[in-house]
Amino acid sequence: MKPRLAELHPQVQTYLHELHVLRQLSPHTLKAYQTDLSELQQFANEDHLELAQVSNGHIRRWAGRLHSQGKSPRTIARALSAWRGWYAWLAEHADPVTLKANPVDDVKAPKRAKALPKALSVEQALALVSQAVDEANASPGFDSLRDAAIIDLLYSSGLRLSELLGIDIAPSRDRNQESAGWLDWDSGEVTVLGKGGKRRTVPVGNAAMASLTRWLDWRQKAAFLAPSPALFIANNGKRLSPRTVQARLRTLAIRAGLPTHVHPHMMRHSFASHVLQSSHDLRAVQEMLGHASIASTQIYTTLDFQHLAQAYDLAHPRAKAGRTN
Repeated sequence: MKPRLAELHPQVQTYLHELHVLRQLSPHTLKAYQTDLSELQQFANEDHLELAQVSNGHIRRWAGRLHSQGKSPRTIARALSAWRGWYAWLAEHADPVTLKANPVDDVKAPKRAKALPKALSVEQALALVSQAVDEANASPGFDSLRDAAIIDLLYSSGLRLSELLGIDIAPSRDRNQESAGWLDWDSGEVTVLGKGGKRRTVPVGNAAMASLTRWLDWRQKAAFLAPSPALFIANNGKRLSPRTVQARLRTLAIRAGLPTHVHPHMMRHSFASHVLQSSHDLRAVQEMLGHASIASTQIYTTLDFQHLAQAYDLAHPRAKAGRTN
């Protein structure tokens, strides 16, 4: 059982009081510090040590014990940060002969597992695109045609939301404005300005080009719309905002019956994962996504393996009997 605040070492209590009064930390943060320092004191008590006698080796062993107890890397990192802060404070208030160095220096928490990007399955992505296209066919208007073109293009070319919203109908390089991106309607390609100010050109599928052409034709015939170089605009004629795209995508995903929150970047992840599943060409996917390093693209190989593993589990008669994870 962890010691209560009243059982903490007086110097620890003084330190926590200073955090509260001088640094004015929130009650939630103070409670986390108290928990972590209580655990530190408990470890020291179990090893019959005074807190000032703790060495770097003790800290490493105790951090390993936290890991063996199933604590997450985030929790261990927080504990080490609290311990490090405490010993930095103690160094200013204790006899320098007693505490020669901060024992938490150079002790790092285990690396956090890198979260995999969330991607839709092929069936879910197609259902979402079909929902948008079906609505555009059933009621061809400003919102429906524009939304179908946006979702079709996101899934077809793997664009970032900022790249998508920077696209103009045609390139402009006058003194007042240079287009961030544009569509080549004849070749079926889109040029965008990505991270680091790097331009890239990505192919656009035939189905997406058809949706884009329908949207442009309708828009050019709409007399109420003010002229704008932007490809995707709001009702007021201004370039479309990210929030609007996020909201429209979320609504269409709900209508398509998808059991997950869908955001624009998930369409980019889905594009990358599905192209890699079909082509197994990592370099091509890297170029289309505009990644400066192949390491950024390699995360999708994990998603590809998961897809293959699921297919194996479903198809092989002895898959579940033979697989242990």
